[in-house]
Amino acid sequence: MAVEEDSSDNHGVAWWRGSFLGKGGFASIYLAFLKKPKSRRAFYPPLMAVKSAEVSSSSSLQKEKEAFNHLHDCPYILECYGEETTMSKDGKMLYNLLLEYASGGTLANFIKRSGGYGLPESDVKRYTRSILKGIDYIHSHNYVHCDLKPHNVLLVPSGDGDFVPKIGDFGLAKKVHKTKKRKFDCSIAGTAFYMAPETLINNIQEFPFDIWALGCMVFEMFTGKSLWGSNPNETTEKACKRIADRYELPKIPSWISKDGKDFLKGCLVKNHQFRFTIEMLLIHPFVSGIDDT
Repeated sequence: MAVEEDSSDNHGVAWWRGSFLGKGGFASIYLAFLKKPKSRRAFYPPLMAVKSAEVSSSSSLQKEKEAFNHLHDCPYILECYGEETTMSKDGKMLYNLLLEYASGGTLANFIKRSGGYGLPESDVKRYTRSILKGIDYIHSHNYVHCDLKPHNVLLVPSGDGDFVPKIGDFGLAKKVHKTKKRKFDCSIAGTAFYMAPETLINNIQEFPFDIWALGCMVFEMFTGKSLWGSNPNETTEKACKRIADRYELPKIPSWISKDGKDFLKGCLVKNHQFRFTIEMLLIHPFVSGIDDT
């Protein structure tokens, strides 16, 4: 259960809870300020985001902290500074996750501000490469994110007036167990319009799942519109049937560059066994010329 918006009395040992920023599926997000920002013993940055849920319903948030414990050394993944339990004046106990504050908001908001036109190709390339590097790091630690979408990519200032996209929200992330025998997972989770066909058909959520979701995000960055579900008259159920239909291929606009089209086609292969791998995408001409600095 997310927290009420007026929980501003629920401060931490070293930080004050500030204004309400937004609500996710399992938590509420606030600004957080250090009580003594100039202290030499200040362990946290002066400004953070704090993600909070009542302790009794904080299992997803605690699971997210567990994923962050393994994923803490990548410039394309949101930083987690720690966890803390606090109590409000009316006796409500909250579990809090202290995170890097992304002043640029979400990639979803950034795309929305394009007014349905999408981002310039140079931005799409740069953001795609950063997100790819983040996914590569996640997969190299045997995790599948399971909920990649523009709402879960945060924009952090890079210092040169631009933003670095960082992957956040690991509440649904799964550890991949490398065994020969595939175990079918009944606990499939994620966002319907970014679900991969193999997940909808066979409940499979492995590394190629994140590649499919990346393709959906790149399409959205290019066009300003969602690949599936942008038709207001179409139900989620109908969209999921189209995603699962192996004969219905996504329509990629003709104006997208040759490299951009090829990159999208590699991500959006319906059969996950033939989808491009992360290694193939990192050397793809669409992103390979981008300077990581």
